Amino acid sequence: MLPPQSRNTQLSALHPTLRAARGANSMAFALQGFFLAVILTELPQLKDKFALSDGLIVAIVALISLLAGVGSITAEQIALRWSSRTALRVGLALIAVSGVAIAVSPNTITAFLALGAYGVAVGIVDAGTNMQAVFIQHGYGRFILVSFYAAWSAGSITGALFVSAFEALHVPLWASIATAAAVVLAGCLAAGPRLLGTDEAEAGPAEHEPADSVPMRIFWIFGAVIALAFAIDLAVGNWSALYLKDELLSSSATAALALAAYQGASLVGRLTGDLWVRRLGPRAVVRVAAAVGSVGLVIVVVAPGPVIAILGFLVAGIGLPVIAPLCFSEAGQLTSGRNLDALIARLNLFNYAGTLVGGAVVGTVADAANLRAGFAIPLAFAVALIGFAGVFHTRTTATPSPAASAESAAEPA
Repeated sequence: MLPPQSRNTQLSALHPTLRAARGANSMAFALQGFFLAVILTELPQLKDKFALSDGLIVAIVALISLLAGVGSITAEQIALRWSSRTALRVGLALIAVSGVAIAVSPNTITAFLALGAYGVAVGIVDAGTNMQAVFIQHGYGRFILVSFYAAWSAGSITGALFVSAFEALHVPLWASIATAAAVVLAGCLAAGPRLLGTDEAEAGPAEHEPADSVPMRIFWIFGAVIALAFAIDLAVGNWSALYLKDELLSSSATAALALAAYQGASLVGRLTGDLWVRRLGPRAVVRVAAAVGSVGLVIVVVAPGPVIAILGFLVAGIGLPVIAPLCFSEAGQLTSGRNLDALIARLNLFNYAGTLVGGAVVGTVADAANLRAGFAIPLAFAVALIGFAGVFHTRTTATPSPAASAESAAEPA
């Protein structure tokens, strides 16, 4: 059995392998963000093609989120049977295949089936990329996980620009989505072989506790943080443009800048997040990130006009998107090997719970009152995240023992 220190030394000796895996997993994160942005920004065109109602559009988004949960469970089973690398490669390949199916769907039924397959693929890739990210971070022995989410943000921005360019060129819908699927397939083939295999990832120390032995209190707390963080993210993605247009009476072009400001700021925050975590520790970064996000959302809620609201979304985007990666990093210190695969896949389910709750609650409040009141919900979630900061470590460590991690996580703030 290798002690954690020897395990780090063994992986650190594989620097070329680790660097290649880091680049490959960053590509996988970027491909996930890229294709998701393509699908979401092509929804208006899909709506027109299949004569879908607004209710069916909402159902499609909910379907993808629900089936992504199935995909996360599927990723756990694949990783336990083979490896996280296999799970991630399967997920990316399924995105490409389902993307082509969406592109050539002749009717609503086949489109829904294809979108359902894509939802499963989303969950597999989300779980697989996070599994690989934690294993790669273990090898580096220092915090690097937020940088992977920066790659996702960059991919998302690229996907939106991709659709914008193809729409400007009047490229047919099927060709646009099929081309995006081809990009994912090419990236999968290029990145797949460079991901960490079983010998470098899942072969963790035997003395680490199994996933089922991780204290349930810690598991549920990290799950709640993930759910709140993604609920806020979805609320901004789904409702920011409508808030500016309907409540603050902006033009459609100005309304689109709200999400652009949030995503641009999140990219900056994620690019610098690793540095701040290494310098200040996870607990301080989560507390400050949640506080900054809360300030930004206060500005959004009280904004008298579009410009101030856009500023609020910009401020919120600097801090809030850094929090979810920190949860997966902390979870990575509780166990290792295939048990870590299982733990990450189960925590990943809270991602989809958060997106469903965030969309439903904000939408319900907006329908009963208005979107200004609706954005008080993500504000409340951000304030709650400040309180959860106390469960994170005060300083980063490479791969401490599970017992030490649980003990530290239970310390009072």
